[in-house]
Amino acid sequence: MSDRGVCILVVDDEPDMADLFRQRFRREVREGTYMLQFAASAEAALDHLRSDARHDPMLVLSDVNMPGIDGLALLQAIHHEWPGLPVMMVTAYGDDERRRQAAALGAADFLGKPVDFDHLKRRLRDIAPRGPSA
Repeated sequence: MSDRGVCILVVDDEPDMADLFRQRFRREVREGTYMLQFAASAEAALDHLRSDARHDPMLVLSDVNMPGIDGLALLQAIHHEWPGLPVMMVTAYGDDERRRQAAALGAADFLGKPVDFDHLKRRLRDIAPRGPSA
């Protein structure tokens, strides 16, 4: 484990998204730039944030459309309990109303699916807090 890596919690109910993120961030994880954690629901993400003190996420990347608590409600809950934690929203449905809602709730960014990983990595460099070696 690297003390300098930025820990990102990826929240998405589609299991293949975790595999895709592992694949697309393989080099960055190996180099210690990022540490990835995954939650398959908003409820699991909140449980993780409330209980995992060892590797507190420094950024959350959440899908908008999920069963149960959706991503916008998760965003609202995160900003209520952890006001300084940046949250980026990802959705296959990038309509203007969802963008407005996400922005009003404090989203750091709003990305469409399929995820443009080059763009995402650039945004992460802009948004994610820096570790000690940055």
